[in-house]
Amino acid sequence: MPLITTILCGGAGSRLWPVSRELEPKPFIRLADGQSLLQKAFLRGAQIPGVTEMLTVTNRELLFKTQDEFREINTTGLATSFVLEPCGRNTAAAIAVAALQVARKYGPDSLMLVLAADHLISDQEAFEQAVSKATRMAADGKIVTFGIQPDRPETGYGYIEADGDNVLRFVEKPSLEKAQEYLASGRFLWNSGIFCFATGTMLQQMEEHCPQILATARACAEQSRSADGKGYTQLELDADSFKRVPDLSVDYAVMEKSDRIAVVQCNIGWSDIGSWTALGELVEADESGNRIQGEAMVHNTHNCFIRSDRRLVGAVGVDDLIIVDTPDAVLVSDKSSAQDVKHIYARLKAAGHAAYKLHRTVHRPWGTYTVLEEGDRFKIKRIEVKPGASLSLQLHHHRSEHWIVVCGMAKVVNGERELFVNTNESTYIPAGHKHRLENPGILNLVMIEVQSGAYLGEDDIVRFDDIYGRA
Repeated sequence: MPLITTILCGGAGSRLWPVSRELEPKPFIRLADGQSLLQKAFLRGAQIPGVTEMLTVTNRELLFKTQDEFREINTTGLATSFVLEPCGRNTAAAIAVAALQVARKYGPDSLMLVLAADHLISDQEAFEQAVSKATRMAADGKIVTFGIQPDRPETGYGYIEADGDNVLRFVEKPSLEKAQEYLASGRFLWNSGIFCFATGTMLQQMEEHCPQILATARACAEQSRSADGKGYTQLELDADSFKRVPDLSVDYAVMEKSDRIAVVQCNIGWSDIGSWTALGELVEADESGNRIQGEAMVHNTHNCFIRSDRRLVGAVGVDDLIIVDTPDAVLVSDKSSAQDVKHIYARLKAAGHAAYKLHRTVHRPWGTYTVLEEGDRFKIKRIEVKPGASLSLQLHHHRSEHWIVVCGMAKVVNGERELFVNTNESTYIPAGHKHRLENPGILNLVMIEVQSGAYLGEDDIVRFDDIYGRA
């Protein structure tokens, strides 16, 4: 029977700010080997024997970036499909829509393996053995969860009390005292958030235990736009109807209520990268216990995690700190407060500050732009356009733009004219002129854009023709 790996790529990753942002969340964080957490999840699922397709549930704003991530590593040409959410409605809604899609395409006996995009598993062989056992149990009508054998009294994870393959109960994140008790008993496992089931089983259990979620998810799927192409399927969920789906976790909606639940106990090198402390542990420590990613100079400094994307960080006479430097924001936190970074993210979001949502470099379907400098009445950007890609035909009411090509060649619509601009050449776009930028070449086009005017907001734009929708 078909096995479809499903990646849930949602959540803001607020505890990993300032690297994680709303439009570039935790799954896109690159590790020391150059791969992102999302890419590792894809490879982990793709290597399972017998996988038919990779289905990803993610925010529609992240589709093109997700496709770029997969394109780098999908060397076998595994079929991909996407469910695009207009907003987050938790894991029960995501799994309901995904299961409806898979059942429609492959039938109710098809199996789904559900993975989170932001976890790490270091023992692929042990993971594949656990999946093999889980698929056999799922084929017999069980909804299988993966329980991780704990090696410490962790307070940041939920727990499963188990008797062999049988689940006795699910437990929320415990106090340290309770976690120590659970570890000593030998009956408790960490709840990994990895699931395996037949689509028909999951849909039947949702019908029994959370019928409103299933009914509203089904109604949403029926009203949503779908598209099929070579090697991919895409379902863009209708925004109005998706908001009617109750916001509940699959644990609460199904797993804690169903009598069909089983657990596979495993030791697969699993880690939920939920904080800077956890991410820092992936970096080798020096003789003073410091873990450094990027360039840093330290003196009389111990047990610190320092990450810097570009600049040199100096640390003198400090212990047990987390220091994370990005081009537009710096985080300094005591390690004991790593879980509280989410409060900074929440305050930035409440204030409408751009630093919760975007980096200085913003990924778009056609490439990227980076804000280099901005001030009163001016903004300077570096724009990079992929070969064959183009921006929308557009105009701005309040700003003019100077374009200087530094690498490649640009095809430009400027008012009534169409022209080619080569390396070291420039063109001027007056306010009110329709214009379009296109890369007709085979190499990336790199240019500098200088904006000037009374208002430089990204919403000062009128689009006339845009193949990407809003790019």
